[in-house]
Amino acid sequence: MTSKAKKPSMPEANNEAPIMVRAQYIRDLSFENPNPLVIFSSETSTQPEIQVGIQAKAQNLGDRNFELVLDFNIEAKREKDTMFIVELSYAAVVTISNGFPEDKMNHAVMVDAAQLIFPFARNIIADMTRDGGYPPLMLAPVDFAGLFLQQSQQSAEATHPAVH
Repeated sequence: MTSKAKKPSMPEANNEAPIMVRAQYIRDLSFENPNPLVIFSSETSTQPEIQVGIQAKAQNLGDRNFELVLDFNIEAKREKDTMFIVELSYAAVVTISNGFPEDKMNHAVMVDAAQLIFPFARNIIADMTRDGGYPPLMLAPVDFAGLFLQQSQQSAEATHPAVH
């Protein structure tokens, strides 16, 4: 008679991901190519100046569901001529799992979920600039934690202005 050793019991793991992306979609999209004849016919080797603005915002839909929107505003200029303007609002509906701490939900939506959907928005921007006749614009990764901190500080200052 042999006795079987019992395997040590492991605590039951929650297999539910803390953040679930339910849907991703374009809310608004615009590509402007205001001076193609000037830009494409000029003989300049001047590198364009590209300004990128990114803002993240979220709306609580209830029941731990949120709509996260990443707004991109990009303008490329060469000398005084505007090459192109890109505006993209890329959104996702995300759900935060029930076991996730309430005090960390803002960070999960504004940072973690934003990092999940950013590559899709970046791909749309690259395709759009390429289809507009330019080399694809590949945005560098975004520090959403820093952006979240900056937006939180601006919001706090707007709510409670410093007294001098």
